[in-house]
Amino acid sequence: MLLEAILPSLGSWRDRVVVVTGASSGIGRETALLFGRLGARVALVARRRKLLEEVAEGVRAAGGQPLVVAADVGDAGAARAAIGRVRRAWKRIDVLVNNAGVLRPGPVVRIQADDLDAMLRVNLYGALFMIQAALPGMLRAGGGSIVNVASLAGRRGITPLGGYCATKFALIGLTEALRTELDSGTVHVGLVLPGVVETPMVTGADPAAAFPEWPARLNMPAEWVAAAIALAVRFRLREVSVPPGAALMEELGALMPAATDALIGWMREAGRLLARAL
Repeated sequence: MLLEAILPSLGSWRDRVVVVTGASSGIGRETALLFGRLGARVALVARRRKLLEEVAEGVRAAGGQPLVVAADVGDAGAARAAIGRVRRAWKRIDVLVNNAGVLRPGPVVRIQADDLDAMLRVNLYGALFMIQAALPGMLRAGGGSIVNVASLAGRRGITPLGGYCATKFALIGLTEALRTELDSGTVHVGLVLPGVVETPMVTGADPAAAFPEWPARLNMPAEWVAAAIALAVRFRLREVSVPPGAALMEELGALMPAATDALIGWMREAGRLLARAL
């Protein structure tokens, strides 16, 4: 329903080139399919080629032109090679959506360096490497859009996502710094901040470890975030929270951190009770 409502406002993307990382599932998959419906050329970047081929069929069926690029964005050379392949195929890049992400939950006192390194490599360095590879071409072309998919957990730390929050805080800082470096009239830089989304990253092997007090039935569909990404590009929005207004906790936390901590504790308890009721 949401996608159908916003499609007319997005216009036609015929022949525009969109690169989506983490495109094999979840938010990336839905974003790729949405841009396919708009008629775009969509480069699908992720490590799992088989899943990318399946998404490519969906993009093609939706009316777009897919390009499968199997790559690990956390490797600088692989990121450069991925962008190079897209440019060789389609000569330019109009939009880069940095969506690839890894979540390894655990309390701060037990964070393992390997787990934090794995999250940083994808959540932060992956976006950085793709930006560094794609941005010079956008500047030469005189325009483009970069949208980084962070998280509301990148505005307010919560347990047991301390390591994940740290990577998303870093991504938000990187994005805001990049925005101050660029002429916003040339290359648009946007942030999309989702809450808890129904994706394989969240509903993986042990979802209870990541969100022990959160009822899974309240997870947002990934299509909501895909819609926010498309709207951010179309209207050159600097920041979009999903659902709208959800970033209010960040503003409250800046003004009253103690009260916000107490509110988060209350919400966790309410979530635990609701999970039992559902």
